[in-house]
Amino acid sequence: MFCAVDEDFTAYGLLDHRHTPEIEQNLSYGADGTALANKAQVLFTPHLAPMNRGILATCYARPVGASPNITQLLELFRQTYRGEPFIVVDQRSPSTKATLGSNSTHLTARFDERTGWIMAIAALDNLTKGASGQAVQCANLATGLPETLGLDTAGLYP
Repeated sequence: MFCAVDEDFTAYGLLDHRHTPEIEQNLSYGADGTALANKAQVLFTPHLAPMNRGILATCYARPVGASPNITQLLELFRQTYRGEPFIVVDQRSPSTKATLGSNSTHLTARFDERTGWIMAIAALDNLTKGASGQAVQCANLATGLPETLGLDTAGLYP
């Protein structure tokens, strides 16, 4: 309830959040669906913020092979999500307010040369992009309708 979380900010699911295995599973396959040589490992720690809706996820991963720069990371995201109408890749840090009321997820990534970690940040409206938006999107695809039918790609905030 809001009164229990108001004026509080807490981390939860420390080191064993229930979504970590599915994140790693999805990151362990290429865009064509083939298994990658190295299984992805992600440290995922969600935080509960007192807001009506929205998720801002900051995820960290070690690169395999050469250290990427920001241009390479953003290009990899753009290529991976090319043709996906609800994914926005940008150099700017995403915000939950920018996705408010939309079925879109905004992404960015950085490589920290000092620590050797990749940091990926995603923002989404968990009420619209959550199960309800996913259900509409999947129903559209299953029935041959345009994937974006009935789903907003732009948030309510400018």
